[in-house]
Amino acid sequence: MGLSTGRYGEFGGRFVPETLMGPLLELEKEFISALKDPVFEKELNYYLKNYSGRPTPLYFAENLSRLYGVKIYLKREDLNHTGAHKITNCLGQALLAKRLGKRRLVAETGAGQHGVAVATVAALFGFECVIYMGEKDMQRQAVNVKKMHLLGAEVVEVSSGSKTLKDATNEAIRDWVANAQTSHYLLGSAVGPHPYPLMVRQFQSVIGKEVKRQIRKYEGRYPDYLVACVGGGSNAIGFFHPLLKEERVKMIAVEAAGRGEDTPYHALSLIKGKKGILHGALTYFLQDEDGQVLDSYSISAGMDYPGVGPEMAFLVSSGRIKPEAVDDKEALEAFQETSRLEGIIPALESCHALAWVKKFKNFQKEDVVVVNLSGRGDKDLVSMEQNYD
Repeated sequence: MGLSTGRYGEFGGRFVPETLMGPLLELEKEFISALKDPVFEKELNYYLKNYSGRPTPLYFAENLSRLYGVKIYLKREDLNHTGAHKITNCLGQALLAKRLGKRRLVAETGAGQHGVAVATVAALFGFECVIYMGEKDMQRQAVNVKKMHLLGAEVVEVSSGSKTLKDATNEAIRDWVANAQTSHYLLGSAVGPHPYPLMVRQFQSVIGKEVKRQIRKYEGRYPDYLVACVGGGSNAIGFFHPLLKEERVKMIAVEAAGRGEDTPYHALSLIKGKKGILHGALTYFLQDEDGQVLDSYSISAGMDYPGVGPEMAFLVSSGRIKPEAVDDKEALEAFQETSRLEGIIPALESCHALAWVKKFKNFQKEDVVVVNLSGRGDKDLVSMEQNYD
């Protein structure tokens, strides 16, 4: 679905200035060509295996399973090079940018993991690199900013609006409009205009494909639940997509309830958002009665985004994926418990998924749950120390 039209039901599309239609059509054409090219596939698989470290393990979390009362496996995306799932998509898009003859990568980042991954592939393949990051996110993810600088990227502080991911995305798109002939916009999530949601999902679907093989090896069957955090939705759509046709597998998309569902301080685009156009696509996003984008909030910078990818919006609206909410306090508790019980420091984003497993009360005795541990949490230590009571 979406390969030619970029539509997922009524969601998706390509709502951009005329100056970007040419670059988007060029990118779509090259992407479709690359998917059919065994040379591209071989090169991408080489870097995924030998540079990033795929396949990532599927780990049975025995201690967490005992505490939470259900059999939990963790898909260890935190063990990828650069510490998250983001590098997978970045390698794919960087190889596309090489095929297109681009010299420069432009990107946005919130938690900084995507920014580090973009800076990494820019260093690897010899691109110039400019990364836009909100002022608030630069403060709470200072370590990742230092990494990006070390890797040779220019990091541009964004002080407009909410000073977070939404505003960084706005600035990255402005840069791309001005420099589309020489630059590739390396979008980090499954959002934006077609072909980005499709492209990011395609590159990240390696996560779910690995899970399909791994869980059958360990359990002899598919899991009862797949659980992933959702900001824009790249880790979740890549995790869910290869198993969508397995109707008995329940899929849970966990959003950030921030300081509470009934406060203005959350990022519940799937649960409280309304249909509209944001960053080039029709999707769900937080908006007021006049259709203006509302500020989002989460302790986790990577989930502090007021919208969600169009394919995820479609799958939730159709009932295939169920959205759930976890607040800051619940996520922080999962951060502590996973660190102390499993010796794994998870990203605060991933902790939302773990916390939902802890609070869900309707598991059956023999249920198997796979949680996508989308990244590692060393980047979040400052936020944890400042906010944990």
